[in-house]
Amino acid sequence: VQLQASGGGSVQPGGSLRLSCAASGSIFGINAMGWYRQAPGKQRELVATITTSGGSTNYADSVKGRFTISRDNAKNTVYLQMNSLKPEDTGVYYCNADRVGYGRYWGQGTLVTVSS
Repeated sequence: VQLQASGGGSVQPGGSLRLSCAASGSIFGINAMGWYRQAPGKQRELVATITTSGGSTNYADSVKGRFTISRDNAKNTVYLQMNSLKPEDTGVYYCNADRVGYGRYWGQGTLVTVSS
């Protein structure tokens, strides 16, 4: 499984960004995808996840009400719409995919910087 993330960048506080993560390769059996982030000097943390079948979602408390994760199964792509961004949202965002029987795959990170 290859995961290609895109959409990071620099934005002022209160701004918005949309991240995309496209899966390719041996994608059969992927049952969930999500986003994690890692701020400088901190551990990687969960941001949001979504199941590929029923579309059940899970969010970190810190992003609830501001971020929305969605999927397009036809395109094997997951999106993360980030609104009302705060400086503490700054970090490298990584997408992941969980494949039944094979474990978790990670994409390359995309940098999000929120600063005035």
